[in-house]
Amino acid sequence: MMNTPVPGLMPSPAPQEVALHPQAVQVRADQPADPHAMLGAFEQLLGGYAADAGAAAEPIALVVGTSGSTGTPKRTALTARALAASAAATEQFFGSNSDAASQWLLALPAHYIAGAQVLARSVLAGTAPVIARSVIEPVHFSPEVFLQAVERMSSARRFISLVPTQLHKLLESADADSHLGADIHEALSSFTGILLGGAPASADLLAAASALGLNTVTTYGSAETAGGCVYSGSVLPGVRVELVPEEGMPTAPNIGGKPAHEESAQVGRIWISGAHLASGYIGDAARTAEHFFTAADGTRWYRTDDYGLLSPVAAPDSNENCSEPRLQVLGRSDDVLISGGVKISARAVATVLEEHPAVREACVVGLPDARWGTAIAAAVTLVPSADAAPTENSPALTEELCAKLRARCAEKLGAPAAPKQLSILPDFPLTSTGKPDRAEIYSILDRDYRQG
Repeated sequence: MMNTPVPGLMPSPAPQEVALHPQAVQVRADQPADPHAMLGAFEQLLGGYAADAGAAAEPIALVVGTSGSTGTPKRTALTARALAASAAATEQFFGSNSDAASQWLLALPAHYIAGAQVLARSVLAGTAPVIARSVIEPVHFSPEVFLQAVERMSSARRFISLVPTQLHKLLESADADSHLGADIHEALSSFTGILLGGAPASADLLAAASALGLNTVTTYGSAETAGGCVYSGSVLPGVRVELVPEEGMPTAPNIGGKPAHEESAQVGRIWISGAHLASGYIGDAARTAEHFFTAADGTRWYRTDDYGLLSPVAAPDSNENCSEPRLQVLGRSDDVLISGGVKISARAVATVLEEHPAVREACVVGLPDARWGTAIAAAVTLVPSADAAPTENSPALTEELCAKLRARCAEKLGAPAAPKQLSILPDFPLTSTGKPDRAEIYSILDRDYRQG
């Protein structure tokens, strides 16, 4: 029987097509969306909407669909109430010391939940979003596109959602050109909040942003939670997170040099509750019943595919712990790889690889292997710098770096975690939403492993 954070939870019924509002915005991962048309629809759906407006049978305002390339497409249904609750939580998280209204810059595709939320939150804030040219024209996101968009912003309270690759490009371009760099740093510093999501951000990227004084927060969430609901480990107002232990979980990392079990920490599958939750998957009773649950008092819960660690945080200038623990995502349930009978967290391996100063990003997968069952394989991109890494013209240097990276993984996580295949790529292939294309990276690693 499935463990739950609250006894007596019952699977929720799936929403149906009839629940869609006539003006509902429907987007799909493999179909580019028109942000201007979406904005007009959101103005009708959300204009003047109050975050505390109650509606048990409220119509669906936004449907976020997957492409279905790896299975049956998901159509995640979000009501206006869910979108408003998510926006209100973000506003409360950042606080406000001025009367300026929040203005958003759209730099992500609108068919991505973070992109759609930029438009919805703009309507809820009563401001006009600035849309980067790369979203609506056949040009790539670049420092020039970013700077042109920032120049069009008018409010002093401004926000942007980016994937880590975009921030990498901006900071690397700034390092390569001091004149352009000054403009990039000034533009980034003007944002009240820079939200990073879609993929894990490396420690080096976050350290570089922090050194510049940027207010960058990592976001954890999905379409099912109306986007990010945990910012830099802090659970947003109105959001509740519980962890439920399960068999097969990855090993928890040390906290302050001590094993997690020696601290007042929780480890388990992440369950989330709050007004921001989706209603379920349209017309998909089995999938909805697997992930969405309702308690006797009407409280709804979402069972994620992720494992996490909730650990206490020491308060500044105090030896005591804060009352609000921080959430660390340990990895997806399907990212726990078993190689030679040993359970290994793909995310933990990627984190160790990204700790090396030469590595910009890492992606770790498991490949079928007759001997090991699953072979740990990793693809990395490198930081562009004068002493950077290996190229096709320096195979010895490439081999030396790979050996160091494997040794690092073995030292930190144990010998079975050292990648059997390690491929260095100039850049990761990306999906239409700007996230690393894991399917394509898997194909590259599989090819390299077989050829090796």
